[in-house]
Amino acid sequence: MAKPELADGAVGEDGEVGKGGPAGDGGVGVRVRGVAAGVRVAGGPRVPVPDGSAARSDGPADGELLGRVFLTRVLEPGDETGGRWVRERGVLEVARRLREGGRALPGVSEKRWAGLCARAGKADPRGDLAVARSAGARFVAPGTAEWPGQLDDLGDARPLGLWVRGGPSLRMWALRSVAVVGARACTEYGAHMAATLAAGLAERGWVVVSGGAYGVDGAAHRGALGAGGATAAVLACGVDRPYPPGHTALITRIAEQGLVVGELPPGDHPTPSRFVLRNRVIAALTRGTVVVEAAYRSGSLVTARAARRLGRHVMGVPGPATSALSAGVHELLRGDAVLVGDAAEVVELVGDMGELPPERRGPVLPTDLLEPRTRQVLAGLPGRGTATAAEVARRAQTTEDDATARLYELRALGYVERHGDGWKLTRQAMISIRGGRSPC
Repeated sequence: MAKPELADGAVGEDGEVGKGGPAGDGGVGVRVRGVAAGVRVAGGPRVPVPDGSAARSDGPADGELLGRVFLTRVLEPGDETGGRWVRERGVLEVARRLREGGRALPGVSEKRWAGLCARAGKADPRGDLAVARSAGARFVAPGTAEWPGQLDDLGDARPLGLWVRGGPSLRMWALRSVAVVGARACTEYGAHMAATLAAGLAERGWVVVSGGAYGVDGAAHRGALGAGGATAAVLACGVDRPYPPGHTALITRIAEQGLVVGELPPGDHPTPSRFVLRNRVIAALTRGTVVVEAAYRSGSLVTARAARRLGRHVMGVPGPATSALSAGVHELLRGDAVLVGDAAEVVELVGDMGELPPERRGPVLPTDLLEPRTRQVLAGLPGRGTATAAEVARRAQTTEDDATARLYELRALGYVERHGDGWKLTRQAMISIRGGRSPC
């Protein structure tokens, strides 16, 4: 007996997603099986189970959701050609064309189209959702309640969706977040500054976003976690596959206390190009990017340049002029990046109106509290030996009577002492005056 034709986007009892009407327009021609009952996608629907039962859907249609999951397995992150297809033709149509093969969509060669179709033949979106669920992850799609709207600034390079591990809402956390990035092979100074900045931001209620890598990234995550704050790691691989392996424990802890985010489906591995493309998500997700240490060819500079293009704040922490690991940061600072030294200065840029850092100044010396004319009289005394009131008045550019009155005031404060007709600085005054002088 022939099976009835499935409606556009409908899911049959055997898990097949319908292609639509006789013309096959708008559907996803993909058969997906094996998801445990009731897999829920963040902000979206509960994926239907094989027996045909379904929960209420408050997000995108089931077919579109599965289509997006399907496309994350076929298209590379940041593929602007694929993003244009989705924008112009819709998720369902693009997924159908890739699954069926045939004539290539515009903008790609026949060779590349054949490669994409080969990937499409092996894609199993429902299986990916099942694996993600077993790893405690969910799929967040554009248009759902948890989707961070600022990612739309990426245009056609916007992620098709994000895989997320962790309990908090990605959208809410992204509203008040800062990226802290830098060199993998950082110095002790770089690791210290990254951890200190991250801890300070966390204590002020900001989410610290980084890439989970060695060096500055790891120090930033640990600084935020150590302060009991919020942090999110954006990976260049599947969120169920911590990378680098040496950070497995750290990334697991981030998933428990914060969020682990990635564009790639479960089990996918990182590549050099995926690290670079991941950085655009870090830049778009946050209000600003702080680069702690970076050589001229550092990948963290890619994040900074992406942040600049997106209109986000770009900040840099200066290092020694002789350090090659700070050369890239210094180049940013020679441009339009802003120099920052602590969390308060970062918050002044990315925060709300009125979130200003405290006024910075050197230590207050006892002589700073003197009236200006009294300080002028004190400065009129010689460093060694004594001077008469007339000599002091001449040096202080005042009258002898005024100088005498102020000298007695200074004697009461312990700064000068009288020797016959002359006046001399006390040891206390010498220490105070020398403490306020520059060694240069």
